[in-house]
Amino acid sequence: MTTNWISGAERLGDGSIGGEMDKPDAPARVVWHTTESGHGDAAFKNVAEYLIKIGAEPHILYDPTTDRIGQFGPLNESARALRNDGDTRTNRVGKVCIQIEVLARAGKPFTGYWKPGPNFKKLMTAIRSWGIPDAFPMGALAKEYGDDDAKRTRSVWLTKGGHYGHCNIPGNDHWDPGAIDVKALFAAAPKPSTGGNSGKPTPAPKPSAPAFPGAYYFRPGAKNQYVTMLGRQLVKKGYGRFYKVGPGPQWTAVDRAAVKAFQKAQGWTGNDADGYPGPQTWKRLFS
Repeated sequence: MTTNWISGAERLGDGSIGGEMDKPDAPARVVWHTTESGHGDAAFKNVAEYLIKIGAEPHILYDPTTDRIGQFGPLNESARALRNDGDTRTNRVGKVCIQIEVLARAGKPFTGYWKPGPNFKKLMTAIRSWGIPDAFPMGALAKEYGDDDAKRTRSVWLTKGGHYGHCNIPGNDHWDPGAIDVKALFAAAPKPSTGGNSGKPTPAPKPSAPAFPGAYYFRPGAKNQYVTMLGRQLVKKGYGRFYKVGPGPQWTAVDRAAVKAFQKAQGWTGNDADGYPGPQTWKRLFS
């Protein structure tokens, strides 16, 4: 199951940073950036606000010294951290193009002093959920600005899934994230499960409710995949009578009526049954 919102990541901004991918048939990939700033809570706050202000949000903001993680938007939509390569919108290449800004400087690779913890493992788990391999298809990362060893080959970028540095992206001239230790990057990720050695089959994990995306996605006039997801689940739960046409991406009075009926069926009243989904409605609906 793919991950769009990382469990425990702080929500940064309004959750809307991009849109659909231009080349969803291309393999999924990750791009590593550095913010060229210090780290710590003050830097985390200031950089997040600055990226929102200039409209250059990545998907993820990560502090390598505290393991703090924030998320600007869902991983299955585009970010805004890359320049276009001519007519190619580089932010929208791939099934997903997950972009991570690390609070660090390219001149001092963060893998030399970082303290990866549970949030970094969650980040890598989310990356791997999209089938992204532990590999850098473009090869070497830049050791300094203008390093010729860091390739920006268009054919590789357009056809190969995996991890890339900002220094590897056609149409871009940055050299971040610097000469990070890619082996250390993957070594800090969760180890693949062996399933035990008892000879007994490993039981399948119980399905869990997908993370609530936020009230923003169910405001009047909203149009997105989560409205469709909500409607389909309401139909499964027996509230299909409200839909003359199958659930769609546009939030309407029909969706609100169906949600309200579901909420009342839980025994809720007043503001708890106003027809707008919240975390508890979402959790019960998908349980």
